[in-house]
Amino acid sequence: MIILEIYIVTGASKGIGEELYEQLEKSGATVIGIARSNPKGYGKFTEVDLTSREARQGLMERLLTPYLETADAFTLINNAGTVEPVGKVGTLSVDALQQAIELNLTAPIELANEFINVLSNTKAKKQIINISSGAGRNAYEGWGIYCTTKAGLDQFSKVVRLEQDRVDHPVGIVSIAPGIIDTGMQETIRSSDISGFPMLEQFINYKDEGKLRSAEATAQLLIEWMEKEDLASAEVLARLS
Repeated sequence: MIILEIYIVTGASKGIGEELYEQLEKSGATVIGIARSNPKGYGKFTEVDLTSREARQGLMERLLTPYLETADAFTLINNAGTVEPVGKVGTLSVDALQQAIELNLTAPIELANEFINVLSNTKAKKQIINISSGAGRNAYEGWGIYCTTKAGLDQFSKVVRLEQDRVDHPVGIVSIAPGIIDTGMQETIRSSDISGFPMLEQFINYKDEGKLRSAEATAQLLIEWMEKEDLASAEVLARLS
């Protein structure tokens, strides 16, 4: 029997999202990417600015509806995010912090809300993976917005798990911290001003000492983890080892 698995990956134009898109597609899954641009010309891709509420509205319904009668499994991977603005509270741009909250927290909450609603009557396997960070579980100077939004995503995931435990065909959900990865986000961090981010030297050392895991290896580990875990019963706050 051929199993039709649908994956929706946000932030699919670069980093972990790009690797997830390519590796999942190679495995035979149907993958739909979401990002502001599609530089590699992926076939199933929606160019959307997830910081725009108007652009997010109805997005899950449009993407999921064609597969409601045929798919065996649906997975939403909320991967899109930004570490910016980096700097101490009191120096931050209001526009930049609002954009970060929209992308890191509001967008994944809205997408998860609509994902659960659209799939509420299907008995297919349903799961949401929120890409979190150790920054959501620890406080770091200069990352006030990043730490806050990732902590919010963790807490949101915990609430959804409690709610889904009460339904007959639950949506499994986890918020997983993938570790320190060699992506554009790390480049942004290393280009920060030490006055606004006192841990700058430590992150430069991570790169110099080869302690960053590649996006390719991280995506592979995450896919392997997804395959072996039941996201309806796994620890809600997970960490990719």
